[in-house]
Amino acid sequence: MAELVVIGGGHAGCEAALAAARMGVDTLLLTLNMDGVALMACNPAIGGSAKGHLVRELDALGGEMGRAIDDTFLQSRMLNTSKGPAVHSLRAQADKQAYQNRMRRALMTQPRLLVRQGEAVSIETENGHVTGVTTLTGQRIACRAVVVASGVYLKGRIIIGENQWDGGPQGLMNATGLSSSLMELGFQLRRFKTGTPARLDERSIDFDEMEPQYGDEPVVPFSFLTDRTLQNTSQCYLTWTTPETHEIIRQNLHRAPLYSGKIHGVGPRYCPSIEDKIVRFADKERHQLFLEPEGRESREWYVQGMSTSLPEDVQWAMYRSIPGLHRCELVRLAYAIEYDCIDSRELRPTLESLRIGGLFFAGQVNGTSGYEEAACQGLIAGMNAALALQGKPPLMLTRDMAYIGVLTDDLTTKGTDEPYRMMTSRAEHRLLLRQDNADLRLTRLGYEAGLASQERMERTERKRRETDALLGELRRIRYTPGADMDAWLTRHGQAASGGSLSAEELLRRPEITLNDLSELTPSLARASAPAREQAQIAVKYAGYLDKQEAQIRRARAMENALLPEDAPYAEISALRLEARQKLARQKPRSLAAASRIPGVSPADIAVLMVWLEKQKG
Repeated sequence: MAELVVIGGGHAGCEAALAAARMGVDTLLLTLNMDGVALMACNPAIGGSAKGHLVRELDALGGEMGRAIDDTFLQSRMLNTSKGPAVHSLRAQADKQAYQNRMRRALMTQPRLLVRQGEAVSIETENGHVTGVTTLTGQRIACRAVVVASGVYLKGRIIIGENQWDGGPQGLMNATGLSSSLMELGFQLRRFKTGTPARLDERSIDFDEMEPQYGDEPVVPFSFLTDRTLQNTSQCYLTWTTPETHEIIRQNLHRAPLYSGKIHGVGPRYCPSIEDKIVRFADKERHQLFLEPEGRESREWYVQGMSTSLPEDVQWAMYRSIPGLHRCELVRLAYAIEYDCIDSRELRPTLESLRIGGLFFAGQVNGTSGYEEAACQGLIAGMNAALALQGKPPLMLTRDMAYIGVLTDDLTTKGTDEPYRMMTSRAEHRLLLRQDNADLRLTRLGYEAGLASQERMERTERKRRETDALLGELRRIRYTPGADMDAWLTRHGQAASGGSLSAEELLRRPEITLNDLSELTPSLARASAPAREQAQIAVKYAGYLDKQEAQIRRARAMENALLPEDAPYAEISALRLEARQKLARQKPRSLAAASRIPGVSPADIAVLMVWLEKQKG
């Protein structure tokens, strides 16, 4: 008997199963197809704006994705480097097959974890709690908890032009039985949609007509445990759509499923298909496209920015209208896929069902998009399932603790009416929630929960000690005026000083870096690179960081004002009817969570505050 069954072997399922097994729970990962485990069905990359933050946080807690991409990447870049450190985000091109093999190896060698192929068709419950899972072949697997991480496979339907058929991504089968079971358990299902571009034969692409896009040197790893030197081995290319491309699309909009009524699911606003871009941004003369390799041994290339569900003949004409692609061969057609998902407001912040104990959900079944969002939900669901089975308190990350906290709070309090994508703008405390300090924020939580290793914890504490020591040194060191000091200031574009200055005061100047100060005080260069990074950010952004910490302290008063799960909202007559209904349905954990529910007004929150005080009295 498995204590936990994880349904689905995508990015959410992999992290959920690994987390639970590493925490000492006997776990079964049930996947539709062993060849689909950790499949990158769409873009061949990990990370990106805000998504890089998620991967760093997942790694800090003890997840696998960061280490897997460090082992299998082709090219790495740090995005948004022209802006402040709050929005710096890593993105790495992946060798898709190597990544799958790397993740599958982690799963197949993990103690307490069994991976097997099979389709779950129903979830069994008794007295409001999970008791088992039944497969398509009739086997009943007894368990005490389930994580549903079914991705886009629930009643998946592929759409290319006038053609539609039941199926999963990249030619895999879909899951047909579980949707009915979820509805019988009381979940309201809805249809979302996503899509993917065509894949092209490398030999048919004229790269000399495109702009090369190089990786960064040195390469910054995703995982805080990776300390070896990493090397870029591939490059990407930039090209653009043309007026001819746009005209081909406009002439065939009546054949586009998105506009002809054949697609009923809601698609992602922030990752629109190319036909949607042409309609929504009709004034734009061209759109960026990135050509990305899919692997060292693969000859397939991915066309980022060219997702579509247009008919096959239109796809050939459209792709061949683009510079560098005039003679391209399509080896896989672009397509849209519709699938069933739940309303994530039916979940607690732990990602457990509000109604059914031991039933957790993670990934695209919760209405999200993206490998990184899925993996983080999988980690949280797997950890909380393990903690519940062990009789321990759950792990609940709040908005001021992590991007993962923003993600789970948005899903469980606000919900989403379109595929949800993480963005830096969603995090109100993003200067404190940087990707560079994810280990300092979260590793101890992962360690105390039984997931993050002793080695990871020791590295984090060493980084903290080195940072504190370096900050202390910067405050102690003072430079007195003189010819040598004035010459150094002039060389770095600074006015001569009339008095002594501390190293910390000099570092506050925008033009001065810690490397510059090392010219005056070589001992500053002896600190580790992570400690130097933390110290420099702490000094240069001290005022902003203090302000944001003060905002968090004020917000925590609302977060700490906990609401009883069985609060009788229907009996609190001063609440508006809409607020009563939504509060009773979603059972917010705190006043702060209640305030973020659409339809709950500030006046309703004031009523709740008075009611809470009366309960305490």
